[in-house]
Amino acid sequence: FSMSNEQTGRRNFLQTATAITASTVLPTAALAEITVPEQSKEYTFPSDWGLTYNYEADAAKVRNHMVIATGLAKGSDRMEDFGKNLKKEMIDFVSYYRRFPNVAGKPSFSTLYTSINVLAGHYTSYGYKYPLPEKRRKRLYQEYAEIDKSLKRNR
Repeated sequence: FSMSNEQTGRRNFLQTATAITASTVLPTAALAEITVPEQSKEYTFPSDWGLTYNYEADAAKVRNHMVIATGLAKGSDRMEDFGKNLKKEMIDFVSYYRRFPNVAGKPSFSTLYTSINVLAGHYTSYGYKYPLPEKRRKRLYQEYAEIDKSLKRNR
């Protein structure tokens, strides 16, 4: 079996075109390099629950609380209280800010909304005492990095 130069050239072109398309269409694949920290039982229980009704401050606070929740190990002190407070804060955040088109259209909001759905779904399915599985944690840490970037850019 031998290929002509034309067929070889076509094959190389298609491989290159596919690689370029995949890298532009799937930019989140570059974020796969995020390291997932080990789960820990040690954390400081927040005292700043609730909204301030300033989008940037609230988005950063909800994200930070979600990062703590994502890193909690089974048997962490007050894990159930943390989860209940966080779920209420996430619901309040989404129900308040999704009403404003200038906020709901921001990339930081849509990514945070996705992360909230993942974490709230975990709490609904498994309860507050069960830690997140590794695959879900990795995805959430990737989304947290995107949210952080978007917030820093005021987007």
